[in-house]
Amino acid sequence: MTITLYILIATCILSFLSFRNDEMRDKLIFNPYIIREQRQWYRFISSGFIHADVMHLAVNMFVFYMFGTVVERYFDSVFEERGPFNFVLLYFGGLAVSCIRTYHKHKFDTGYRALGASGAVSAVVFSYIVFNPLENLCLYGILCMPGIIFGTAYLVYCYYAGKKGLGFVNHDAHMWGALFGFFFTILLKPYLAIYFLKQLPFLQNAF
Repeated sequence: MTITLYILIATCILSFLSFRNDEMRDKLIFNPYIIREQRQWYRFISSGFIHADVMHLAVNMFVFYMFGTVVERYFDSVFEERGPFNFVLLYFGGLAVSCIRTYHKHKFDTGYRALGASGAVSAVVFSYIVFNPLENLCLYGILCMPGIIFGTAYLVYCYYAGKKGLGFVNHDAHMWGALFGFFFTILLKPYLAIYFLKQLPFLQNAF
């Protein structure tokens, strides 16, 4: 069984348990104020294993499964025996890094809460874009565009929405998780930056 499936199953189990157990949810949820006061740093990770409702869980895990299984194969091919370890670092690093900005923004806010694996899922999607910048990605299965365009639009929207505080979504986590996934993948194997750029039509003549 793949690492993607192990993470997916664990996330589904903990999410469903937390739906029925408010005390469990409170212990796992991302709460910057409690983290600062009680040094409960584990919440940077644990909050990614619980979700607001079934739809929130289903969307995150569907996207994670679709991209995670492919990225995991890429990692096995490129990094060989370190592939599984690096994939775990990608996912859990995405969880942790995506929450850093939120932590500093809300560490004195006693009422702020956040949960969900969106930061890690964004990291996996943007790692996929490193390998396939021209592969079409589809929004809700309708609006499709090359990964490089999708990724750029996604980052611009997340930045704008985060500044405006649109909705009840942690747009900062989406943006920072995405950036982490892209640059972490390249840092693991810098030649991937050249591989990425060589696929872009307007840069092909430069290599």
